[in-house]
Amino acid sequence: MDEKDPTLIGAHCQYAYCNQLDFLPFRCESCFGTFCLDHRSETGHKCSRAGEWAARRRKANASHQSLGAGKMKMDIEKPCASPTCKTVIGTSLSTSVHCSTCNRDYCLKHRLREDHDCKNLIPIGARVGGFNSQADNVKSALGKLKLWGTAQKANMATRVLPKPKPTSAAARLVAVNTLKKTAKGDDKIPSDKRVYLEVEAEAATTTSKFPSGAYFYSKDWVIGRVLDAAAKSLQVQNVNNQGTDEKDKLRVFHVEGGRLLEFNEKVGNALVSGNKIVLLRGVGPPVPDLIDLTNA
Repeated sequence: MDEKDPTLIGAHCQYAYCNQLDFLPFRCESCFGTFCLDHRSETGHKCSRAGEWAARRRKANASHQSLGAGKMKMDIEKPCASPTCKTVIGTSLSTSVHCSTCNRDYCLKHRLREDHDCKNLIPIGARVGGFNSQADNVKSALGKLKLWGTAQKANMATRVLPKPKPTSAAARLVAVNTLKKTAKGDDKIPSDKRVYLEVEAEAATTTSKFPSGAYFYSKDWVIGRVLDAAAKSLQVQNVNNQGTDEKDKLRVFHVEGGRLLEFNEKVGNALVSGNKIVLLRGVGPPVPDLIDLTNA
C-alpha cells in the first residue's frame, strides 16, 4: 500500500515490525513519531528520546508558576468514570476521552460506548423525562434500521455472487498450496502470519483491468487495509476515504462466510487461507443482526 496516497485516512504505526494502519493514530511528543494504540506510549515503542516531552512540560509549568503564582491548573486529573477502572486520566501519560452520550470522561480502554455500558447509564445532567423520551427515540431509530436492513438484504440477493465449492479437506489443502505458489503480497510479512486468498472484483460494478488474482495478507491487518491493498492490486477505483455516497464505496464480501466484512475486523479472525473475497461496490455497510424490540 502506498502510504503517500492522499485518499487514505490515518497513518501506519512507525514501530518496527508493526506498520499497522490506524485510523486514529497517536503522536509521540518526545520523538514526534506516529504510532498505533498498542505502541502509543514511550515504553510501548521504545522511544529513542524518552522523557523529553515530560521534561519540556515540567519546565513550561515551572516558568508559568513563576510568572503568576496561584493559577488554577487547567488539566484536571481524576479517575476513569468506569466503576471497575482505577486508571487516573487527565495526566501526561493517560489522556481522557469524553463520551457525549452519557456525559462522562473515560480512559482509552473504556472510551467506546460498549466498553463502559453507555446504553444503561443516565446522562449526567439529563432530566428523567428526557431520558425516557431518548429511549423511545432509540426504539424508533432501530425500527428504521430494521427496514433499511431488509432493503439491503434484498439488494444483495439480486447480485450474482460466487458460492463456496464443497470440497474435501485434502482438496482444500491442495488449493492452498497452489495459492502459495502464485500469490503476491508484501515480502516483509512473516510466513507464519500470511493468509492466502483468492481475490475477485465484481465485473458489473468495476472497471478492473485485472478482475481476479491470488494474494496474501497479514493476519494482523484489518479488512479495511486488505480492501485498499486488493483494490490497488486489481486496479479498481477506490474512493472509500473521500466521504462519498455508499453507492460509490467498495465493500469486502466473504464467499465462504456468505457475508460482508466490517472494515475493522482482523484478517486472522475473519478469514483463513484458501478463502475467496469479492470487492463489491454500492452494497452498503454490513447488515447487523437486529433484536426485535416490539415485544420488549
